[in-house]
Amino acid sequence: MLQSYLPALVFLVLGGAIGGAFTLLNGVLGPRRPNPVKNEPYECGLPSEVKRSFRFGISFYLIAMLFILFDIEVIFLYPIAVQLKAFGVFALVETLVFIFLLLVAFVFVWRRGALEWK
Repeated sequence: MLQSYLPALVFLVLGGAIGGAFTLLNGVLGPRRPNPVKNEPYECGLPSEVKRSFRFGISFYLIAMLFILFDIEVIFLYPIAVQLKAFGVFALVETLVFIFLLLVAFVFVWRRGALEWK
């Protein structure tokens, strides 16, 4: 049984060794020409206008969490959509209830003003 994992283990060890060797060689042989422009943070290829003391508002995090929440819940619909015939009418009814609850939650969040960017 252990022999069946040997190729994967060899692959992982060789990959880690080669990656580590390249990182070490880059640190030893790579050029070092630091300057203030290279040390500035970049975002999407543009210099960042955000200073270190800048703090995001709570609405940013709330919208991000809501996006992740609804996104993950919609991902659960995919297996049912693929195998709906195999699951039958019960799965269809449960899926419709699930979508209705998602809609109720979305309307609640919307009415509370959580999606307003301030």
